[in-house]
Amino acid sequence: MFLNFKNSSKLLAVLCLSSLSLPSIAVDTTEKLTARISNVKAGERQIVLLGDKLQTGQPAPSFKVVDNNFKMVSLADYSGKTLLLSVVPSIDTGICSLQTKRFNDEVAKLPADVVLLTISTDLPFAQKRFCQQEQVEAMAVLSDAVWRDFGSNYGLLIKDMGLLARSIIIIDKQGMVAYQQMVPELAQEPDYEAALQALQKILAG
Repeated sequence: MFLNFKNSSKLLAVLCLSSLSLPSIAVDTTEKLTARISNVKAGERQIVLLGDKLQTGQPAPSFKVVDNNFKMVSLADYSGKTLLLSVVPSIDTGICSLQTKRFNDEVAKLPADVVLLTISTDLPFAQKRFCQQEQVEAMAVLSDAVWRDFGSNYGLLIKDMGLLARSIIIIDKQGMVAYQQMVPELAQEPDYEAALQALQKILAG
């Protein structure tokens, strides 16, 4: 019997499931998602994003991703904490690497109840290798490769690419989306200072 996988990353994820303990199997839930043309560009082409657009001031959608040991991590695991989500297409690219390392450096300057996370659709193996090579130790790097649940629920999944649109999202202690920055060009770094200033204002109440 042959399985028709859309891309190799899904195949690798499913193979890993046979030897690792996971709460459920990999399922493609993206086919029924709403598609919308965004203001984000890849070169000269506007990209199409899947899922509903995230709304500031609304409750943050739940999500489940995995860590580098394929252990499930969810939004509920960070209840009562302020979250800054650094979303990148792939940590194996130069801009994504810079973004991840920049926020990793910021962790030491923030209160203990503030959590910074990087999320991408890279496989956990690649994320673990990257963190070891680049000494990214202060923040968790999480994978949306198994279920595409984060990208789907936050409207950041790029159609026909399987990547996440570069963005920064801040969720406050009450679980509300307090800030979001969608970077207009995939190959462009985010506005770090704007995001960090927004974080300080949120922490100040």
